[in-house]
Amino acid sequence: MAKAAFNKLAAFVIAASAAAALTSCHSIDDDRIPVMPVNILFPTVAEWNVYGVAGATDYRYFILENRVPSNFPYTAISATGYGGVLLVSDVLGEPKAFDLSCPVEAQRDVRVAIDTESMTARCDKCGSEYDVFSLLGYPLGGPAAEKGYALRRYYVGAGRDGSYRQIGY
Repeated sequence: MAKAAFNKLAAFVIAASAAAALTSCHSIDDDRIPVMPVNILFPTVAEWNVYGVAGATDYRYFILENRVPSNFPYTAISATGYGGVLLVSDVLGEPKAFDLSCPVEAQRDVRVAIDTESMTARCDKCGSEYDVFSLLGYPLGGPAAEKGYALRRYYVGAGRDGSYRQIGY
């Protein structure tokens, strides 16, 4: 019973926060990063259990050009967007995905990383911070918050052709 109440409360907090962010004076721009192909397949539950996200605030990076993770079974049709993919599990345990490139810098090799103390995605170059665990990659601080730049979001869902999960655009 307590878990159900917590889940409802968490859902309410997320919805209220998102509504506040959407109705603020500034609009949110999540189109700063160029549209690039994204295709990461998890054909089986076992692969998701190894390379996916397992619970609230879990995260992983996928960067094909750097072979991150090093042992991930990338294929000829794999693609990881402009700067790579940040796969997270939000506060309710649902998987979400974002491009790793900072939208302020808009360069393939200037990427955000999870700051484990603040539990935000942070750009070391410009200092912008993004909420990836409850606010869909919206900016929290730095130049991104001033300009209203959010991280580019990607689709995470049931895989096509019988795959367990897929991240795509």
